[in-house]
Amino acid sequence: MPELPEVETSRRGIEPYLVGHSIQYAIVRNTRLRWPVSEQILTLSDQPVHSVQRRAKYLLIELEHGWIIVHLGMSGSLRMLRKENQDAAGKHDHIDLVISNGMILHYTDPRRFGTWLWCEDLAASNVLVHLGPEPLSEAFNGTYLYKKSRNKRTRLKPWLMDNKLVVGVGNIYASESLFSAGILPDRQADSLSKTEADLLAATIKEVLQRSIEQGGTTLRDFLQSDGKPGYFTQELQVYGRAGEPCRACGLPIESTRHGQRSTFFCCHCQR
Repeated sequence: MPELPEVETSRRGIEPYLVGHSIQYAIVRNTRLRWPVSEQILTLSDQPVHSVQRRAKYLLIELEHGWIIVHLGMSGSLRMLRKENQDAAGKHDHIDLVISNGMILHYTDPRRFGTWLWCEDLAASNVLVHLGPEPLSEAFNGTYLYKKSRNKRTRLKPWLMDNKLVVGVGNIYASESLFSAGILPDRQADSLSKTEADLLAATIKEVLQRSIEQGGTTLRDFLQSDGKPGYFTQELQVYGRAGEPCRACGLPIESTRHGQRSTFFCCHCQR
């Protein structure tokens, strides 16, 4: 599933081609995604694009009288194509936004678990209202993390992945951040000291920012908006490396499961 750095990379990739131009019309080949594609998107006509923003893993396209809310789901991807270079639509090519500058925003989603919704007021959006702070914002820091961890007996890894606590710290980046902070993922959240909370918050910011700079992490399905893969995969310290030597101490990386998700760690470097 594309995580926050991949979504932010997509946002940065499509923004220059959308802002200041207009969506002439939408081509929707399949309305049956995670939820039905909103009727307002089907009837778009000559709508100026004012901004392209991100909240958690949602892309927010601001138009004259409302917003398109896009979630890439498990396997969705966005690409910018020139009209003259567009091939015949494939089985998984569900939505095109035809732009006034001769470009097309092209949405592909093999599993059809993505989302294309319309909203007039973001503050009233059901999919956004319960989200926690952005991890790269000033609101997310060690003091916030420490206060939220008090009396929390949940294991650290799944706790960090709760979007009500903080958005966008998905499976890959939770494992990587805990490794970089030297904290075992199966500790209880309330075992964090204030010093550890400060370090973990700072580490999460650093890991996410580094991934954004590398264009995200390509594992199976993610591609940037220009079709190129993300390169943060080459920097992964523990995720997906079970049995391989730790890059820091040389002992084998271990793996366990928290809920339905795999967790990777080094029992020597993390405590």
